[in-house]
Amino acid sequence: MPRRPHVFAAASTALLAAAVIPATVLPALAVPTEAPRVPKSPARASPDPAYLALAAQRSVPSSSLPSEPLAAPPHSSAPHSSAPHPSAPRSAAPHSAAPHPSAPPSSPSPERHSAPPPAAGPPAGRESFRQDGFPEDGPVTAAALLSRAGGCDQISNGLYRAGEGSAATIPVCDAKGAVFWNADMDIDCDGQTTTHCNSAADPYYQPTTAYTQADGRALNPEELPYIVVPLSSSIWNYRSSGIRGGSVAAVIHRDKVEYAVVGDTGPPGIIGEASYATARALGIAADPAGGGVASGVTYIVFKDSEIARLDDQEAIAQRGDELAKQFIMDN
Repeated sequence: MPRRPHVFAAASTALLAAAVIPATVLPALAVPTEAPRVPKSPARASPDPAYLALAAQRSVPSSSLPSEPLAAPPHSSAPHSSAPHPSAPRSAAPHSAAPHPSAPPSSPSPERHSAPPPAAGPPAGRESFRQDGFPEDGPVTAAALLSRAGGCDQISNGLYRAGEGSAATIPVCDAKGAVFWNADMDIDCDGQTTTHCNSAADPYYQPTTAYTQADGRALNPEELPYIVVPLSSSIWNYRSSGIRGGSVAAVIHRDKVEYAVVGDTGPPGIIGEASYATARALGIAADPAGGGVASGVTYIVFKDSEIARLDDQEAIAQRGDELAKQFIMDN
């Protein structure tokens, strides 16, 4: 085989260079045969020169460099902690401060719902109210009636007594659609003989009444609410005020209202008397011998209001409620 001196000389030179150059420099002299193709992206920012120098020392290809410069982390002596993900539960800190002894432990607040707005219109129930506060559809209250019977436009020529031996202090007052007075209540047991109304129970008992039922019989004092008006005299003639037998009346004691009729007449100088049934409905002791009340009873008798059957208690209650509402509106 013919000698090739140039090949020998080249090999000798390479061996000598390998002996002289440090081993740490050799990797840097290596040149890749072909750099990878990286597609160009429009408007790509130039890498940070400092980062390029660091990459060159570590043999990092330039195609893997980030497009934006790397920001140096802030200098801090505390260890770095990353914030938890919003959906992840927070863990308690290892050195959290204990709550103040006087402070109550915290607890999650319950979900609050705003109260519904108040309902407009009349209160619950079947009553509706006018602007002055008195019912139109519900039962009339004692307070509403008494508020219209506060003053007195005296219609009687003089004053009445509450009973034998008492002073005359009670006037009869006039109003639109009615007359009224404030007095006591004595118990009238006159009329049909009943268990509680008879000659044994009432020493002044009489089996008759000034006005009668539709069948002509005397009124039943234990079952029918009725009031007594004084016989006509110079003090006052009830007929001249539109009052007759069977006229409807509202009798008020404290917070109770009882509708009754004019059913009997009494002494001309005494006022304030009603049947056993009327007293019982108002919560007043109904014993004819020792019952009744000394004061605090208001009698409102509606003008021209007589009903056909004095013993028709349903008609008395219905007519009384209508007239009471009218009385409130008119006065």
